[in-house]
Amino acid sequence: MAELVTLSAPDLAALLCSRVCHDIISPVGAINNGLELLDEGGADEDAMNLIRTSARNASARLQFARIAFGAAGSAGMQIDTGDAQAVATAYLANEKPDLVWNGPRALLPKNQVKLLLNLILISIGTIPRGGKITVTLEDTDAKPRFSLASAGPMVRVPPKFLELHSGGRPEEPIDAHSVQPYYTLLLAKEAGMEISIRTTPEEILLTAS
Repeated sequence: MAELVTLSAPDLAALLCSRVCHDIISPVGAINNGLELLDEGGADEDAMNLIRTSARNASARLQFARIAFGAAGSAGMQIDTGDAQAVATAYLANEKPDLVWNGPRALLPKNQVKLLLNLILISIGTIPRGGKITVTLEDTDAKPRFSLASAGPMVRVPPKFLELHSGGRPEEPIDAHSVQPYYTLLLAKEAGMEISIRTTPEEILLTAS
């Protein structure tokens, strides 16, 4: 894994905040639309269903972001992979791919768990038309290894992630759309893990160890 370009701490924080806002603006907007329908006295049941679904979606995205992007406790804290599985399952309920999770429940350093969740986001981007993401955790008691296999129609590695992973200097500055791939690679560096990419016409396999 090649050397990363450098972002200042304030720029990184601002871009991650923009990313989180981008993720929740759609379900929050849908909640607002449902409330407007209620105010207008229109289809109450449809409006309430829209509000309920969108509120669950917004909550799932915020809980995922709290671990994937947030401080998630004090420095050196460990995170239960069972919690990571729970927030990932709720998040994927609102996305096209299905999620399969294999491996033991364990307490791991927070940067490793944050890396795992961010690799799930990368994996979602590898199968934009949907499919299946299989997450496998191995050797969690000694030297953890994460494998994420994505299978679906027209699989491809997100170009920005591939560019940053290969060490290419981005043609455009890191922005709110590309900060998540950048942050994934930064987490790998902080966690002391290497990310490898293997591609076939049917599957993309991301491995961190």
